[in-house]
Amino acid sequence: MSTPVLKPVRTRFAPSPTGYLHVGGARTALYCWAFARRYGGKFILRIEDTDVERSTPEAVQAILDGMQWLGLTPDEGPFYQMRRMDRYREVIAAMLQSGTAYHCYCTPQQLDAMREEQRARGAKPRYDGRWRPENVKATGLEPPPGLQPVVRFRNPDSGFVTWDDGVKGRISISNEELDDLIIARTDGTPTYNFCVVVDDMDMQISNVIRGDDHINNTPRQINILKALGAEVPAYAHLPMIHGPDGEKLSKRHGAVSVMQYHSDGYLPQALLNYLARLGWSHGNDEIFSMQQLQEWFSLEHCSKSAAQFDFEKLKWLNNHYLRQLTAQELANMVAPRVREEGFSVAQGPELATVCELLKDRAQTLNELAESIAMFYMDPPDASEALKEQLSPPVRAALTALMTSLPADWSAAALALALKGVLSASGLKMPQIAMPLRLMLMGRTDTPSIDKVMAVLGRECVTRRLASHLTAR
Repeated sequence: MSTPVLKPVRTRFAPSPTGYLHVGGARTALYCWAFARRYGGKFILRIEDTDVERSTPEAVQAILDGMQWLGLTPDEGPFYQMRRMDRYREVIAAMLQSGTAYHCYCTPQQLDAMREEQRARGAKPRYDGRWRPENVKATGLEPPPGLQPVVRFRNPDSGFVTWDDGVKGRISISNEELDDLIIARTDGTPTYNFCVVVDDMDMQISNVIRGDDHINNTPRQINILKALGAEVPAYAHLPMIHGPDGEKLSKRHGAVSVMQYHSDGYLPQALLNYLARLGWSHGNDEIFSMQQLQEWFSLEHCSKSAAQFDFEKLKWLNNHYLRQLTAQELANMVAPRVREEGFSVAQGPELATVCELLKDRAQTLNELAESIAMFYMDPPDASEALKEQLSPPVRAALTALMTSLPADWSAAALALALKGVLSASGLKMPQIAMPLRLMLMGRTDTPSIDKVMAVLGRECVTRRLASHLTAR
């Protein structure tokens, strides 16, 4: 199946500001962006804010912040549907004039009764078209006084709506399954499916790439577009993202705001790389740049089945991208998080030096900030853990080390000093290194102890050793 590509390519990401930008929306935005870049087209951002009761300025800002952090800069927009109301009303008026739409005076109670009667006789519940002009003329229906009508689109009665979906393949829906959709409410405000159609038409969207929860909307939107004489975009519907347990992605799986990943210490390039592979592939490539994604992306390589979110894979990727950063870049990124941890790096080793030592072991910026603390704050009390490890021979060896620390304060010189102590004492490295780590860092999980000592500095090493080895 080849991807339908209409020239010029124009894609759109159209979130509803009723909540934050989550990973599912971010992946859709990324694919729309990558598709547009692959074919030299334009990527449009549209805020679908017609749900006045649920849309909030805070949610709009959260979407914009998430897009900015990820670097998914639109070529056009953001456009806001609420600012296009006059245009929607203009199109509805033209449709009423042409007969492709009509007024319907059914009350909610009448609609409920209609559907109940249909269910009772085993028919599919749907609007029966009683206010279509020809039915009004045949039955002599009169508009009830004082009742404001909705506007319905006159859906074709027969035939099929068929499209070649860029991900799912050919999809065909019978028009007999579709009733006449409400396109304007009693107060005149247009509905979602109608606004989307007018926007896609006016913005000349060539390719609609979105979640497969929109498949049911597609035949209705295609029919309205055809009624307006507009060119129908090529559609591609992406499978949903599930949690590791195969269930629908929820907050406990990671369906949180994209900006929460920023707060948790993930890098945007890691999240983008992960989301790109969460439903799309390029051979066996796991790690790639956004430039490569632009060159490689195609809908043919999108999966037809739901993807599963894997935090461990994301952390692995994040560690990879952390290790690509320079020590100073890391220091600049982690400094604000260090302040949030509640300690100062004004006194002690250079922050960039500590970052360079620890970056291979950290999966997030937050983990790095937490690990950095042990170079600037007194370590946790390790007395209990040391009781088992600090035997008389080990104590003697560490005391000898403390009194013979080299003048050349480098990792290489410190490693030689450690080897000298081991040779003189007959002990093995773990017998010395484990208690040494506890004394210096309050934990046994650290980088190479000679490198740790080199970064801590002579004064700090001597002081921390003395606190355990003297006056005992």
